[in-house]
Amino acid sequence: MRIFKYFLGALLFVSASTFAQNEIKPERKPGHTNQNKFKQLYDEFATPNMFRTGSGAPGPGYYQQQADYKMDIEIDDVNAKLYGNETITYTNNSPDELKYLWVQLDQNMRAKDSKSPLINSSGIGPATSASRATRSYLKERFDGGFNIEHVKDVNGKDLPHSINRTMMRVELPKPMTTGDKFSFSIKWWYNINDHVKDGGRSGYEYFEENDNRIYVMAQFYPRMAVYNDVEGWQNSQFWGRDEFALPFGDFDVNITVPADHILDGTGFLTNRAEVFTKDMMKRYNQAKKSYDKPVMIVNQSEAEKTEKSKSNKKKTWKLSAQMVRDFGFATSRKFIWDMMAVKIGDRDVMAVSMYSKEGNPLWEQWSTRTVASTLKSYSRMTFDYPYHKAISVHAPMGMEYPMICYNFGRPDKEGNYSDRTKYGMISVIIHEVGHNFFPMIVNSDERQWTWMDEGLNTFVQYVAEQDFGEWNPTALSPGHDKYPSRRGPAKNIVRYMGGNQDYIAPIMTKGLNTYQFGSNAYSKPATGLNILRETVMGRDLFDYSFREYANRWMFKHPTPEDFFRTMEDASAVDLDWFWRGWFYTTDYTDIGIKEVKKYAVTNTPNDNGKKLAERYNMDPNSLVYFIGEGDEGYDEAMKNGTSMEDLPTVKEYIMDNFTPEQQKNMKKSPKYFYQVTFDKPGGLVMPLIVEYEYSDGSKEKVTYPAQIWRFNDKEVSRAVASEKEIVGITVDPDLETADVDTSNNSWPREVKESDFNKFKNKVKD
Repeated sequence: MRIFKYFLGALLFVSASTFAQNEIKPERKPGHTNQNKFKQLYDEFATPNMFRTGSGAPGPGYYQQQADYKMDIEIDDVNAKLYGNETITYTNNSPDELKYLWVQLDQNMRAKDSKSPLINSSGIGPATSASRATRSYLKERFDGGFNIEHVKDVNGKDLPHSINRTMMRVELPKPMTTGDKFSFSIKWWYNINDHVKDGGRSGYEYFEENDNRIYVMAQFYPRMAVYNDVEGWQNSQFWGRDEFALPFGDFDVNITVPADHILDGTGFLTNRAEVFTKDMMKRYNQAKKSYDKPVMIVNQSEAEKTEKSKSNKKKTWKLSAQMVRDFGFATSRKFIWDMMAVKIGDRDVMAVSMYSKEGNPLWEQWSTRTVASTLKSYSRMTFDYPYHKAISVHAPMGMEYPMICYNFGRPDKEGNYSDRTKYGMISVIIHEVGHNFFPMIVNSDERQWTWMDEGLNTFVQYVAEQDFGEWNPTALSPGHDKYPSRRGPAKNIVRYMGGNQDYIAPIMTKGLNTYQFGSNAYSKPATGLNILRETVMGRDLFDYSFREYANRWMFKHPTPEDFFRTMEDASAVDLDWFWRGWFYTTDYTDIGIKEVKKYAVTNTPNDNGKKLAERYNMDPNSLVYFIGEGDEGYDEAMKNGTSMEDLPTVKEYIMDNFTPEQQKNMKKSPKYFYQVTFDKPGGLVMPLIVEYEYSDGSKEKVTYPAQIWRFNDKEVSRAVASEKEIVGITVDPDLETADVDTSNNSWPREVKESDFNKFKNKVKD
């Protein structure tokens, strides 16, 4: 085979040189900026410094602030109000002097005078429902903003403060220097929203039949904003879509609720003996030793009995958490409560579920098992889950906080549910429990870079879903041999990637300002990482690098550059071309076969060969000739059926340059030669994945690295030599690259409609 490469390479070189010399010199064009798809990302990246290194790791000067909270919270269940009093101790670990502090007031997005509803366009259609018309034009806007009663220092002196929508600036009595701590208190209350009717990431769901509520509470307290080396104070306003940026700290929270409520949340329950009954404590101790199935702490019959009567007494639940970035809790008298243990590394972690009877039988069967499976999958892909529990709470939406998350999925009133409901519930639990890793521990800035938590998490969710289907085959419905993931496989992003460019934004866009938020922030980054793992890097390299990123930045604040740089630093794979195309542009993949030309090999000189030999003063009878199909001598050469090693000049060269032992180890001689030209109508660079089918029915898949496009972004050619005749060629046979048009992916050309065009035509119909 090396012989063939020598002769063919020489011939192609001579031919190209000859044609170039014979061409008329083109008019010289003006210079241009470097738009090469393989240009390094130095223009986009910040210069490495003492805080963040060029390798993507935290630098020797890396710092992060700390915010510790002591809170007393009370839920007024009759009037649906939350009252709170907190003391925040803020530690300045930065090298900078701070004159003031910024505090987030996210509930002000729901204030009566909030500007959030005014940033979206609206119009009047020809007709609408009475309920929608009433909500839009008659109903008084719900007032769910914070009512700040005071902001004081530890001596009870009022601190000057100014509220700008969802941010509050607190003036310091004197500037904080490096290492300083400052404590201050805030007292507040607000009306809790019905998040079923009015929306929201937290609130209550009301059950009219027995006048009960399920509270899933978050963003319920004034929270410190992040101050870091990247931009100083991260005080970007909360408009409702982009989530949060928060510092780590320790929490001690006392929550007072009706005495018949069941409550759990972020942190250790420090007064379990006071709030548990003897039966609950006995069952809890059983659950700590149960690794194969959940144990009921509060069963359905007990929950149904409790929800029919209301206690006038109160009970305080005390929770303590260390090194968490946020706090959430859920409380209701309707809760069924189950738990089981899952082994993570050398520790036991409790997988927990809280749900009402409306969630059964689905939740009792699958929620806690899904939590346990998720912790194992994510720990395998990143680091051992460091907290002592993970809770899944039944709610009409999906949302996440440290150690606790809220998840949808509800059977009908008779307890029946579809595959869509079941898989939807399992998937949202996996996703929201997974958020414990991204961004609750690998603490990215969700307000700025939605994809860093949603996209990375959705990617690992896909891995965890496949694990779940493999580990729990009884969860798979008939007809499913593996878990039917909605996001992750490349083919699932094709419709979005090939859509109207007027409504697509690059991933590297603030989430608030993107079109098609789910596809942009969840699906596309997750798919990109799956392509990196399965097609570009391979699982071993990808998984090692991904774990390195997760471990470098656990309990820290990474940026996109830290992720991009770490993935390359740990793998020795230059991925700038991938990051630029997939994350910074809206280019799409479209790679096809432009032309396939067959060649025959011979020693018989033809006119073109004689001209080359004469130009370079070579003996025409000493050359190997490749004659293209349709050219002079092609039919005769093919009729003779000569293989390369049968050519006299090749035989002579072999005898003169190789020992008998080397000759025995030579590859089989090629008889069929092809020049395959691939074109790339799409702008996105991808590896060129080609499957060759031979006349004997066998197939061979070759992946040419993405760098094959580095000198020509439009088309490239490959010379292919084979001992067997090629009868078919397919680009991306397994749909690994999200190619938006597969109608040009095969030779001989198949007359078929692409999946994307099928979808467009279906929509038209």
